[in-house]
Amino acid sequence: MADHNFAYDLTLDEVRRRAAVVAALGDDWDPVAVLAEEDLAYDMLYSNLDDEQQRIYEELVRAGVLPNRAMRHIAD
Repeated sequence: MADHNFAYDLTLDEVRRRAAVVAALGDDWDPVAVLAEEDLAYDMLYSNLDDEQQRIYEELVRAGVLPNRAMRHIAD
């Protein structure tokens, strides 16, 4: 059986896909505001945990499953 080597460059398809995504987002999309809202949502999600939930959260952070949210403003 002969090997059939071929290549297909997906660059143009990827550019089209990304252009379609940006067009679908619209002109009023504000990525900075979206990220700020996402941070707020995570703050709300991980606030007011009981002792067991806090222990599991910290265990997941140590394991690298969840990001360490305490370190997110170090550069500020």
